[in-house]
Amino acid sequence: MGSFSIWHWLIVLLIVVMVFGTKKLKNLGSDLGGAVKGFKDGMKDGGNQAADDSAQPASQAAPQVTQHAAADKSTIDVEVKTKG
Repeated sequence: MGSFSIWHWLIVLLIVVMVFGTKKLKNLGSDLGGAVKGFKDGMKDGGNQAADDSAQPASQAAPQVTQHAAADKSTIDVEVKTKG
């Protein structure tokens, strides 16, 4: 009663495949794999970037700007001007 047998897991798997379909499950698996790969690459690059950033003074560090305007249509593009 503490654990499920192989037949229980096969029935659950069959129900999941019937509900979601194989194509949607395949896309979910590839998206999850891509996310894990991106996370690993980000962690690897983040460690190297942190070491590189500590070598530069704070006044010389360039700001990083990402553009998500194409993905989000409600974004308003503005330009900032400094006095001087």
